[in-house]
Amino acid sequence: MRIQPGLLAAAALFSLAITGPAMAISRYNSTAMTCEAVQRTIAREGAVIFRYKGRTGATLYDRYVADERFCAGGEFAKSGTIPTRDIGNCPVRHCEMRPSPEDCSGITDEGCFGWR
Repeated sequence: MRIQPGLLAAAALFSLAITGPAMAISRYNSTAMTCEAVQRTIAREGAVIFRYKGRTGATLYDRYVADERFCAGGEFAKSGTIPTRDIGNCPVRHCEMRPSPEDCSGITDEGCFGWR
């Protein structure tokens, strides 16, 4: 069986058209924003990247999410904190691999047995 070049090109264009553009993710400096603004931004956009200076002066960054819907399969939205303009420990969530059941010491451990 011989594949028609025109048919192959049409199929490739169709697959590009239905997949749509990739979603861009916004990047922010957390220490230029208040904690409330950081949390509002995460809630509004679902997932964002925040950067800030670490204790050693190195620039740190990570992807922060509104909830587990913005994490990949096998990940959960783990609680954490980042520095903001007004407080040093603003509560946020970032995606992390879900621990295996044998690594869980109790049912309420974060990420274990579906528990955030």
